[in-house]
Amino acid sequence: MTRRRSDFGQTGLRVIGLLAILAIATVWRPSRGESAALKKITLMTEWLPQAQFGGFYAAKEKGLYEKYGLDVTVLHGGPSRSPYDFLEKGEADVAMLWLASGIEKRAKGIRLIHIAQIVQKSALMLIAKKSSGIETPGDMEGKKIGLWDSIYQIQPKAFFKKSGIRVVIVPQSYSVNLFLRDGVDAASAMWFNEYHTILDAGYDPDELTTFFFSDYGLNFPEDGLYATEAKFSEDPARYEAFVKASMEGWRYAFEHEEEILGMVLQYMKEAHVPANYAHQRWMLERMKDLILPQDRTRPMGALAAEDYENTARVLKESGLIDGVPLLAEFHKGGEGTHAE
Repeated sequence: MTRRRSDFGQTGLRVIGLLAILAIATVWRPSRGESAALKKITLMTEWLPQAQFGGFYAAKEKGLYEKYGLDVTVLHGGPSRSPYDFLEKGEADVAMLWLASGIEKRAKGIRLIHIAQIVQKSALMLIAKKSSGIETPGDMEGKKIGLWDSIYQIQPKAFFKKSGIRVVIVPQSYSVNLFLRDGVDAASAMWFNEYHTILDAGYDPDELTTFFFSDYGLNFPEDGLYATEAKFSEDPARYEAFVKASMEGWRYAFEHEEEILGMVLQYMKEAHVPANYAHQRWMLERMKDLILPQDRTRPMGALAAEDYENTARVLKESGLIDGVPLLAEFHKGGEGTHAE
């Protein structure tokens, strides 16, 4: 009997030991990041840190990218840091480009593909002081108009042609000082950025005349997400996950503005970029107007076929491209990011 009790006791200890190990294993279950490696992906934005990219910051800081199995690094562009250059060199997996830029590159044989259209309505505009006598497009005849270079000139030149006017084009820097000092009669501006800078300089909206190109049949959406065809084909699901997480990030940003503005200011501080809270708030609010589709049945991030065709047509008419790429070859994306 003693021997049997001894055998039973040893067996019981073994059972208890196994149960303890199982309990510990349950408590110490590895997290998602530990049990499955996150897929790395690098995003290159168009400019220095600012609220224009708040949705991506939200997706990163709130763990939305991790939720979709991604480890995302955000790099920032700038005056001498082209998102496309980083994409071409393989230093970025996703780059932000304007739709016109993407179409132009694809038409020239560059195997670039569009995976999401963040901005739905063009924010590019011309601003004039009413004191200059400019209140209609025709009033710009013979006037000095400040234009940025390259892709930024497509819409205004199409606007001048459509309005039947000739102007004197003056190269414009990133500053609006030339406009403020009356060096030009009208200046290029982005609604979410330079327009507010002019208001901050002391001008009342009633003192200004604004010309939004989107109001003149020239809606060329700006911020879109692009990848190389080679990288995308390696793992389409990785890119689709990135787009879905980013859209969630933007929705979160619009629902938690104060929290996101705090993130934005922190990113700017770390990059040693001067920050103005009121200006960043204006920018985030305008991004909401530009990103959320007016047709609420259309998902965020979708590319409207009408915008694609309109942009490509003007590029061809301007002699910047010879032929229009097929939309089905230009755009790739999953549910919620399809071209309509």
